[in-house]
Amino acid sequence: MTEDLILANAELVLETETLRGSLVIRDGMIAEIGQGASVPAGAVDCDGDFLSPGMIELHTDNLERHIQPRPGVHWPHVAAIVAHDAELAGNGITTVFDAMRVGSVLSDGSYRKYARDLSRELWDLRAAGALRISHFLHLRAEVCSETLVEEMAEFGPEDRVGIVSLMDHTPGQRQFRDITKLHEYMAGKHGMSDAAFAEHVATMKDMRDRLGDLHEARAVSEARRYGAVLASHDDTTAEQVAVSAGHGIHLAEFPTTVEAAQACHAHDIAVIMGAPNIVRGGSHSGNVSAMDLAERDLLDILSSDYVPAGLLLGAVKLAETWGDMARAIATVTATPARQVGLEDRGQIAIGKRADLMRFGMHHVQPVMRGVWSQGRRIS
Repeated sequence: MTEDLILANAELVLETETLRGSLVIRDGMIAEIGQGASVPAGAVDCDGDFLSPGMIELHTDNLERHIQPRPGVHWPHVAAIVAHDAELAGNGITTVFDAMRVGSVLSDGSYRKYARDLSRELWDLRAAGALRISHFLHLRAEVCSETLVEEMAEFGPEDRVGIVSLMDHTPGQRQFRDITKLHEYMAGKHGMSDAAFAEHVATMKDMRDRLGDLHEARAVSEARRYGAVLASHDDTTAEQVAVSAGHGIHLAEFPTTVEAAQACHAHDIAVIMGAPNIVRGGSHSGNVSAMDLAERDLLDILSSDYVPAGLLLGAVKLAETWGDMARAIATVTATPARQVGLEDRGQIAIGKRADLMRFGMHHVQPVMRGVWSQGRRIS
């Protein structure tokens, strides 16, 4: 049995309220919760900082950024995984569902298979005790691809696949229903010429026509085999949301319109939006803004998407909008935990994992002061 850790004189962020108090951490779990500003001997004085559950990240491309920091640059995977893990820990994320694309396009080399090998390296590091936080997989199943069936067959229930999201990046649909936005993206990221872009659009549309329905059905059945939660991605219309609901989907990543978000709530589907969208004030693709959905009470969960440091900042901006820190922090803690069935974390409550973050405020910016995973200081 380890010695108790006491974190005192903190503004505890509970699921529905905040209160000044203290926590006793014993054997990696929250053992006691007290009220008041007293600081017992031997306790860590949080000096009035916020103390909340560690954040739970359901969708981040951050690991992909580390393994390919620039186009054409392929970083050693072990170094990339360790750096990614440390970055998340330093930003208060104590549980992550690492997004990995499955479904490649081999005919033109635009997307190569990588998820199976990368996940094995991730689990080797986890088994060696080399990671600071808790990792699960989020397989992003690209239905507009050539190899989705083969790639998904390589995973099983033992692979900690917590989420499978159905993605369809066919040009002219969903996220890039505005072809001009897709053109800007492909030209900017891949340096694609006008002629190459036109060929890319024709190839992808043909691929979707031939394989898309088969891939969508297989992704749904494979998610059930893994025991994973199903998510939709970039639903745009009420009709698309109805199809998602028919698949048994309970999470909607980045619906692109108010209409889709309203339909999600009508079907009891939780809406996830990107924190960078909150921070930047809109979508780079020209879709509905996350803050617009928040103001309409249509936003349930935030993800950091491509900026880990943005997750807490996005939640704090929601707190300003809603006038409610507890409600805002729940979008990155209690609500995502509940939606993916992690009943042991995401709340400050007796018997829950002591996954915690302490942060103060510098004007309107949050400043991380400490992060714990199962009671062990990791940042």
